[in-house]
Amino acid sequence: MATVYPDDHPTLSGEPFPLQEYYASCHVNGSLTLLFMPISRHSQNILSRPNHAASISISSSPPDASRARVALIGNVTVFRNVRDTPDVDQIQACYLEKHPDAHRWLPGPKEPHVAYWARFDLHTIYYVGGFGSEHYIGYIPLELYEGAAESPVVPSQIVLRT
Repeated sequence: MATVYPDDHPTLSGEPFPLQEYYASCHVNGSLTLLFMPISRHSQNILSRPNHAASISISSSPPDASRARVALIGNVTVFRNVRDTPDVDQIQACYLEKHPDAHRWLPGPKEPHVAYWARFDLHTIYYVGGFGSEHYIGYIPLELYEGAAESPVVPSQIVLRT
């Protein structure tokens, strides 16, 4: 995930802050679920921006210039009251399936730090299909991304024109 330091930060105002962050794909439209902790630097940066902007990069493991990677750019909605989180039971089960160790930090009365559920809703997707001129590099239409969760498409069937 990448966020931007707030304008009032004493030494890093406006600077980017990238660091690995847990997320889970728990929504049919491709939005991502986050465990949002106000103590984290990302959370502080997100809350300092009126649009709660962030970016999440997804790549292969280990990263390789010849493999596909994507940057998801969007906004974060924080659910400060666990009861107001849409589909909270399903969200929690989905998140814990991806990150079983996160059970220690779930929102609720017994967490070591204050935690909330949050949803990352992307509005822009930038895709790098690999290294060189033989792979697609550019923006992916949001509708294509959102529809992918509903009906998987074989990559060779996708035709993008620049």
